[in-house]
Amino acid sequence: MRLHPSLLAAALLLPLAPFAARAQTPGNQTPGNQAPGNQAPGKAAAPSPGPTAAQPPAADDPVVARVDGHEIRMSDVLATAQDVLPAEMRQTPPAMLLQMIPPEAQRQLIERTVTERALTDAARSAGLDKDADVRRRMQRASDQELQQSFLARAVATSVTDSTLRARYEQESGKRQGEEEVHARHILLKTESEAKAALAAVKGGEDFAAVARRLSTDPGSRDGGDLGFFKRSDMVPEFAEAAFAMKPGEVSAAPVQSPFGWHVIKVEARRTAPVPSFEESRQQLRQQMLQEQVDKVVQQVRANAKVEIPGQAAPGAGGSLLDQAAPPAAGGARPAPQRR
Repeated sequence: MRLHPSLLAAALLLPLAPFAARAQTPGNQTPGNQAPGNQAPGKAAAPSPGPTAAQPPAADDPVVARVDGHEIRMSDVLATAQDVLPAEMRQTPPAMLLQMIPPEAQRQLIERTVTERALTDAARSAGLDKDADVRRRMQRASDQELQQSFLARAVATSVTDSTLRARYEQESGKRQGEEEVHARHILLKTESEAKAALAAVKGGEDFAAVARRLSTDPGSRDGGDLGFFKRSDMVPEFAEAAFAMKPGEVSAAPVQSPFGWHVIKVEARRTAPVPSFEESRQQLRQQMLQEQVDKVVQQVRANAKVEIPGQAAPGAGGSLLDQAAPPAAGGARPAPQRR
């Protein structure tokens, strides 16, 4: 994936991450519009296989700044860039990466690296590197980095395009397309309003016209058209009613859901095509990474001499990274849900 220079610059000009907390406000949800779900709680992100950008040779690693006499080299600046670079760019060779980063972004990266060095030096001068609580947290961070790096190296060669394709072919016979329904709906706040809309439809008025005139759903301008959706895309009350109907049928009575009262019309039904390899690649990759991480963790636990006082079976039920979950790669995101 190639990034436009302006987009790259925008990423590199982010403020210092540890000091820039960002609030997240959940969006409004309707049956046809829900924000993608967050990662399940309790899941720790496992490493994404693959090295980060290599350090440049010493000859190509000039001093770009000094802070209280301490040299800052271009390799330090590139290390700072790793905090904001997209995942797919972290393996870019340093010389090529420097050509991709606009001059203004390079200047900002140098400023950021200088600030980080000054803060680190100030913390050491204040004796924080000798504080017992700080040292414990630093040790914990060091241990976690070692764990992540160990797992990344252990699984890096096991999940490749060829192994992904082999898994896809192996499971292709089991794959079946999900049933989908194409429906329209009219959403109203009260049952009485929904009954009035239903009476208008049964009286011969066009369903889409009634939806445009009465529905409170943002999709009313499209005649309440929800397109094709799977059962899991909708809240249970709506899905149960829609999937029980035949094409051309209108719900016999308004259907209540957490969003209000719906009058539903089913336009068509179909079986969705089986996802192609390209469409399945990311899901398969996550699945196989998770399997490999679990396998490595179990092997490490099995080879370790573990003693836990009071436990009948030392080492059972634990892992280095409990419920570790591989991260999504390449900026892929879950498809929007409609629940």
